[in-house]
Amino acid sequence: MGCDGRLSGLLRRNLQPTVTYWSVFLSFGLCIAFLGPTLLDLRCQTHSSLSQISWVFFSQQLCLLLGSIIGGVFKRTLAQSLWALFSSSLTISLVFAVIPFCRDVKVLAAVMALAGLAMGCIDTVANMQLVRIYQKDSAIFLQVLHFFVGFGALLSPLIADPFLSEEDCLPANGTANATSSSHLFHASRVLGHRSWSNGTLPGQSPPDRAGTRVSYAFWIMALINLPVPMAVLFLLSKERLLTCCPQRRPLLLSADELALETQPPEKEDTSSLPPKIPSHPAHEDLFSCCQRTNFRGAPCSFFAIHIVAALVLFMMDGITGVYSTFVYSYAVEKPLSVGHKVAGYLPSLFWGFITLGHLVSIPISSRMKPATMVCINVVGVVVTYLVLLALPYNIIFLYVGTASLGLFLSSTFPSMLAYTEDALQYKGCATTVLVTGAGIGEMALQMLVGWIFQAQGSYSFLVCGVIFGCLAFAFYILLLFFHRMHPGLSSVLTQDKPLGVESSECYQR
Repeated sequence: MGCDGRLSGLLRRNLQPTVTYWSVFLSFGLCIAFLGPTLLDLRCQTHSSLSQISWVFFSQQLCLLLGSIIGGVFKRTLAQSLWALFSSSLTISLVFAVIPFCRDVKVLAAVMALAGLAMGCIDTVANMQLVRIYQKDSAIFLQVLHFFVGFGALLSPLIADPFLSEEDCLPANGTANATSSSHLFHASRVLGHRSWSNGTLPGQSPPDRAGTRVSYAFWIMALINLPVPMAVLFLLSKERLLTCCPQRRPLLLSADELALETQPPEKEDTSSLPPKIPSHPAHEDLFSCCQRTNFRGAPCSFFAIHIVAALVLFMMDGITGVYSTFVYSYAVEKPLSVGHKVAGYLPSLFWGFITLGHLVSIPISSRMKPATMVCINVVGVVVTYLVLLALPYNIIFLYVGTASLGLFLSSTFPSMLAYTEDALQYKGCATTVLVTGAGIGEMALQMLVGWIFQAQGSYSFLVCGVIFGCLAFAFYILLLFFHRMHPGLSSVLTQDKPLGVESSECYQR
C-alpha cells in the first residue's frame, strides 16, 4: 500500500514528462506496423517487384538499429533529449505525409530509412529518460511505455484497412511472376493468387487509384501523430529550453533535481546525492559505454550480464518481428491454406494481444519481480510454439497461439530492461546495449527466416520459432547464473550508494 502511494506520488511529480515520453512511443508504434498491410499498395505505387520492395523493410530495420545507437548521443542533457524526441516524432509525421509521393522504390527506401533513424532515436531516448526519472521504480512505467508501442502498432493497420486496394496492379506474368514465389513478405501470397483484372499494365489507372486511396491512410496517420511533437515542444517550453542560449540551462533532468530536493530530507544521510554526477556520463551511446575507463576493475559477470541480456532480447524481439511478418504467409500456405481475408486478421490479432499484454502487465509488474515475468514470458513462448508445431493442421489453435504469443512477448522487453538495470545498479549502458541487441535481432532474424521460409517451406516457420525460443530460454538461464555470481557494483565499480536504493524493498515485492 505504501509502495503504491509512493509510486502515485512519483507519477504526480513527473506527470508531464512521463506522459510525453509515453506519447512519443505512440509514434514509434504507428511507424512500426504500417508497412505490412500497405505493402501491396506501395508496391503498386512504386511499380516494383517483391525483391525490390523488400529493401524498404531492410532499410527501415537497419536504420532503426543505427538510430538506437546514435540516440545515445542525445542523452547527456535534458535539452538534447527533448530536442531529439521532438525532431524524431516530427520526422515520423513528415514521413507519413511524404510516402504517397514516393513513386520510386529507392526514394521510398530512403524515406523509410529516415523513419528508422527517428524510431531508433525514440526507442533509446524515451526508455533512458524514464529509467533516469524512476530508476528502481521504472518497471511499471516502462510497461506503460511499451503499451503505447502496441497501441500504435494496432492502430496503424486499422487506419490503413479501409483504404487498401482489393485489385492487383501488376501482371501475372513477366517479372512479377518470377518473384511471386518469394516468401520474404506476406504480400507474396496475396499477389500470387490474385488474377489480373482487365489486363491493365503498371503505370495505368489502377495503380494510380490505389496509390490515391492509400494516401489518405498515410495522411490520417500523419495528422494523428502531429500532437506528439507538439507535446514535446510544450514540455520544452515548460522546462524553459526554448531559448537561443541552451548553455544557461542545467545539465540535470528537472525530475532528477526534484528527486534530489525531496528525497534526502527524508533520510538521515545524503549519500544519494553524489552518485548523480558520476553516473551521468554513463548515459551515453554504445561506443562511449564500451570505452569507460572506470570499468577496468569490473568482473567478467558485469559484461556477461550485458551481453546475455541483450541475447535474450535478440531472440525475443526477433520472434516478435518474425511472427508478425510471416504468420500471414504461413496461414495461406499448405497445410492450412487459410483464405486471404481470414488470414489477414492474424497480424492484427497478434498486435492486439501485444497491446492487451502491455496493459495487463502494468498492475502485475508492481507486484512481481521482473526476472519472474521474463521467465514466464520465455517459457510461454516456447510452449506455445511447441503446441503449434504439434498441431500444424489446427486453424483454431493458430489463432489461439497467435493471441498467446502476443501476450507472452508483450512485456519481455520492459521486464528485461528493468531486471538488467536492477541487477547492474548501473543506469544507462544496459539500456543502450539491450535496445541495440533487440534491434539487431528484429532485423537479422527476419532476414534469416525469410530465406529459410523460401528454401524449406512454411513448416520451417514454426521450427525456427521453437529454436529461437529455446535459445532465448538458454540465454535466460545463463543470465540468472551470471547475476548470481555477480558481486554487485557497490563493491566493484563504486563505493557510492546508487539512487533509488531506498525503494528496493518495495520494488522486489
